[in-house]
Amino acid sequence: MRSLLYIIAVILVIGWALGFFVYSLGGLIHILLVIAVIAILLRLIGGRSV
Repeated sequence: MRSLLYIIAVILVIGWALGFFVYSLGGLIHILLVIAVIAILLRLIGGRSV
């Protein structure tokens, strides 16, 4: 479960980076960034599956 959460976070960060440069999705891409950062923080700080 931890690796799955990490993979999802990485995908969301990549999606944010692409959206940031393309500006195709507007504000939605920043919501994805926030979700990705929260997922990464949960993985690093908690160290347990959520």
